[in-house]
Amino acid sequence: MSVKKIQTDVQMKRALTRISHEILERNSGAKNLILVGMHSRGVPLAFRIRKLISSYEGQTVDVGSLDIGLYRDDISEKPQATMKPTDISVDINERIVVLVDDVLYTGRSIRAAMDAIKDLGRPSQIQLAVLIDRGHRELPIRADYVGKNVPTSKEEDVKVKLAEVDGLDEVVISSPIT
Repeated sequence: MSVKKIQTDVQMKRALTRISHEILERNSGAKNLILVGMHSRGVPLAFRIRKLISSYEGQTVDVGSLDIGLYRDDISEKPQATMKPTDISVDINERIVVLVDDVLYTGRSIRAAMDAIKDLGRPSQIQLAVLIDRGHRELPIRADYVGKNVPTSKEEDVKVKLAEVDGLDEVVISSPIT
């Protein structure tokens, strides 16, 4: 197995800073925003984006967490994962929901997240922020905010490591040695 670091902690911070600014620019500020992190690594990323937005705008953006386990269309193909709590303690109706995830790949997780959000209310918009977009879409889903585009093969695996979960910040790509 070959492993290569494709993003350092400094590069991740730079990407999240850019994403935070883009969210504010597109939405004319932080009013009416809610960041919803997808378990597991999207949640700490959403809190990081909130901290950055707060430092620029002087106001705190609501953050929620979302478990999509029951909404996945491949639930019978994968071993049952531990359910994590969905915690969105504010009304999302007529709000701009920014889904936050670490890696965008086929788009299936995002479709499941959009289904879950629809069951919680009717936002005025759903936008998507991802740290890494690796391509290979199976569904017509595109991220509104991307930290880094990483062309990959289907045999490669992209792993985002976060200090809150893994003890360090980096993005690595691993591929089988051929």
